[in-house]
Amino acid sequence: MSVQTDADAGPVTNAIGGPVASRRGQLSWAMFDWANQPYYTLITTFIFAPYFAATYVGDPTQGQVLWGETLGYAGLIIAVMSPILGSIADQTGRRKPWLLVCTLAFCLAVACLWFAMPGEGAINPLPIMVAAAAAAVAMEFAVVFNNAMLPSLVSSARMGTLSGAGWGIGYVGGLLALVLMLFFLAADRETGLTMLGAPPLFGLDPAQSEADRFAGPMTAIWFALFIIPLFLFTPDAPATGVRPGAAVSKGLKQLGRTLGHLNRYRNIALYLLSRMLYFDGLSAIFAFGGIYAAGIFGWEIMTLGLFGIILSIFAAAGAFLGGWLDDRIGSKRTIQISVLGLIVATIGSASIGTDTIFFTIPVEPPQPGAAPFSSVGEQIYLVFGILIGMSGGPAQAASRTLMARMAPPSMMTEFFGLYALSGKATAFLAPFAIAWATATYASQRAGLAVIVVFLVVGFMLLLGVTERREEAISD
Repeated sequence: MSVQTDADAGPVTNAIGGPVASRRGQLSWAMFDWANQPYYTLITTFIFAPYFAATYVGDPTQGQVLWGETLGYAGLIIAVMSPILGSIADQTGRRKPWLLVCTLAFCLAVACLWFAMPGEGAINPLPIMVAAAAAAVAMEFAVVFNNAMLPSLVSSARMGTLSGAGWGIGYVGGLLALVLMLFFLAADRETGLTMLGAPPLFGLDPAQSEADRFAGPMTAIWFALFIIPLFLFTPDAPATGVRPGAAVSKGLKQLGRTLGHLNRYRNIALYLLSRMLYFDGLSAIFAFGGIYAAGIFGWEIMTLGLFGIILSIFAAAGAFLGGWLDDRIGSKRTIQISVLGLIVATIGSASIGTDTIFFTIPVEPPQPGAAPFSSVGEQIYLVFGILIGMSGGPAQAASRTLMARMAPPSMMTEFFGLYALSGKATAFLAPFAIAWATATYASQRAGLAVIVVFLVVGFMLLLGVTERREEAISD
């Protein structure tokens, strides 16, 4: 990863006028994405979410409904609290103490997923739903504070590269976590052996789905370990000396003013509205793509893990390419290209059924015991999955950079709170819409198809956004 330091190009300032961070400080900040990516790869996409639907609940369709409700309720909490926490953090200055609290809460909640015993979700899924929702809330709050640190680390011209590198490093971390899961922890139910032909580490029992469940504790350990460099080496903003009680009061007042004056930041407001919708769609396709595949193809942990490894390779490449594009053609254009890719890929994915492709063309369904991706439907689904991976990384990285390029420097964390709000204010709508469509039509395909609406409307709104820095407005 190439990062900018004083030694690289003489005296430079970061995006808000201070000194840039050292190379080690920048890399340690990017390691946050390495630390948190296994949550998205192992928990919300490829391992635990499909396990939750197909095995813990025992019915992929009903499980998709319950997983949608879990993410929906988590989204409501995040929508309310993210901008408040961001505004308060702006008043206190420092972001690391808040990040530490989020880290502890996340690790505790995600580790509790170990207790999701097979079939118990058909009786009482609420405890695991609560743990999964709590982990989602804590992680999204952590992302708010981490994102707000970006402008203080590098110059404005290099934010895209660092942001894209963070996402790329993150996807590599997620890939490694999947490799560890697939080759050392997950075993075939019949042979009891991993893909390396050896018993799984720690004696994990495939009959009890212990590898699927161990994704929770493994994610907690991974995050706790790899976030340490950020706390040690990445510089934090100085404390303002404002006491916590006063910070709450001032922060809420400032937030109220920002929301009240959002019509005076109309360009940012339009971007946040656009991002709110296309990011809902992006998050949903990642959250439900694995569940859909487990339902229509009957994929279990080993095939899902291979699917995840392939997608992670292309997602990492896409993220690094997206960072390069961001600094050359701009954040907005990078996002537009990426969202178009997601629209095509989501429509294509929804067109695949157990025995059909492109909605109507009949094909042979997957055969029991066949090699992974041996049927035509699986192969085409894999192609669309690769396109999702290639598009998702740049869309996320460039979105973060565009917010950093547009927000007033003195209100950076507050606007990143609103940025998180834009990613979660209606995040409950996509999961709830998927849950409703799935339940109403008794069809996983119907649930996946509604994602396209969010992506298309978000793309159309983005056309009216101008990429420029806003100035803080004083009363």
